[in-house]
Amino acid sequence: MNTETASKGANSQGVQVIARAADILRVLKTDNQGLSLGQIAERVSLPRSTVQRIVNALLAERLVMAASAEGGLRLGPEIQALAAGGRINVAELIHPILADLAKDCGETVDLSIFRDDHVLFVDQVIGTQRLRTVSAVGEAFPVTTTAIGKASLALLEEEEAATIAARELRQSGDTSKSLSQVIAELEGIRDTGVAFDLDEHTDGISAVAMAFRDPTGMIYSISMPVPSHRFMPKRDRLVDALQKAMRQVQATL
Repeated sequence: MNTETASKGANSQGVQVIARAADILRVLKTDNQGLSLGQIAERVSLPRSTVQRIVNALLAERLVMAASAEGGLRLGPEIQALAAGGRINVAELIHPILADLAKDCGETVDLSIFRDDHVLFVDQVIGTQRLRTVSAVGEAFPVTTTAIGKASLALLEEEEAATIAARELRQSGDTSKSLSQVIAELEGIRDTGVAFDLDEHTDGISAVAMAFRDPTGMIYSISMPVPSHRFMPKRDRLVDALQKAMRQVQATL
């Protein structure tokens, strides 16, 4: 065996060890109560002795820790530190894109995040129009009557989206829209990626929105709320500009 062949063999083994360690960490992620070496070996389909060697290295790096005094293993504190270091501030990262969008269209641009069954404003760039729409950062909004809410729901599995929408309609007592109408609207949004609110949430205000997932799976939406009398004449331009901004967001993330 020459030096080059030996080097390739060592590299291959190193990659295999990393892959096996990742499999073990993923298995531990699914069980916070802790797993024994035997349970881990069974779930990753590896010999117990191999798992023992890899776990010992993970323990030394604090990526794995003892689950309790009785035994078992769980993810260690270093995993949390690594996760925190890799977390990105989406609002900060894409704010320049929102600012360019607001400047291009002259309208207010909002960034929202989906939380459980509602959406929260997390960033806003005020438009240049004298008559403009402004909401407070941190304000919560419903999901069935807002463009940001509908765009966010459309990224969920159909059953989950229907459950959330049905609960909101029931709790709000809103009879102007049925669940079947909401579901039909979500199907259209999934096809185009674009959601609208035409005087639904607030009389006199219309909006267009698109939603996306960040690398961790969180759902965000970008919207442009506009006084309704100004919205329809520039609707196509707003959609085109928002789609362009969304491509920039996806490239950035």
